[in-house]
Amino acid sequence: MENWEIKDRLYILRNNKKPIIFSLAGKHSSKAPLLWFDNENGIQRELKYATNQNSPFVDEQKGETTLGRIVFRDGQLQVPKENQCLQKLLSLYHPLKDKLYEEYSAVEQSVNELDYIELELEALNLAKELDIDQIEGILRIEFGNKVDSLSSSELKRDAMVFAKRQPMLFIKLAQDDNVELRNVGVKATQAGFIKLSKDQRTFTIGKEDRKLMTVPFDEHPYSALAAFFKTDDGMEVYKNLVKKLK
Repeated sequence: MENWEIKDRLYILRNNKKPIIFSLAGKHSSKAPLLWFDNENGIQRELKYATNQNSPFVDEQKGETTLGRIVFRDGQLQVPKENQCLQKLLSLYHPLKDKLYEEYSAVEQSVNELDYIELELEALNLAKELDIDQIEGILRIEFGNKVDSLSSSELKRDAMVFAKRQPMLFIKLAQDDNVELRNVGVKATQAGFIKLSKDQRTFTIGKEDRKLMTVPFDEHPYSALAAFFKTDDGMEVYKNLVKKLK
């Protein structure tokens, strides 16, 4: 604790959760263990938030203790610098730190916001550069056959909205070469160029319903079809389907 700074501290619940009232365990029990492992001495040390003590460690507390409550209101808990016992418990020793809650840092928050803005810009630029077929493939994964009724301008618009709302997912899908393959598979099935059996286990092709491939167990049929398109035999089928769909 050599670098411990005496200051007011703010703690917030993770994942932007903001319940009106949320109570955090402040005393060790069998149902809610509140222990900290002391590496130097190789022992587990019991923790307890006592309002009349300077230390959160039970073995350092003296005399009668007054148990305090740890309550987040609207997802936040402000702890003044005078309450060092609670600050140290929350910042240094509580086992739920960075799991259920975290200490707010204006610097870290600014860095995180900047990272998100840069990610958002990358996704938006990507959405702007992609061609309509690629956009259609990405949106089909999220919105299904709804994309069939959309015009080119509507697809572009929805892609920009998607990129802004979920930039990381949009970038991941845009960089996945299977997206376009899946899209061709779905469109070819809808057009009747290939058929998917009712049990979604077999793809067939042609007027004679020649077996194209069997879908592996527990795999999405169009993901399996996309993988097939990458094989030597599948690549020829893929090229023919692309020509027919134009």
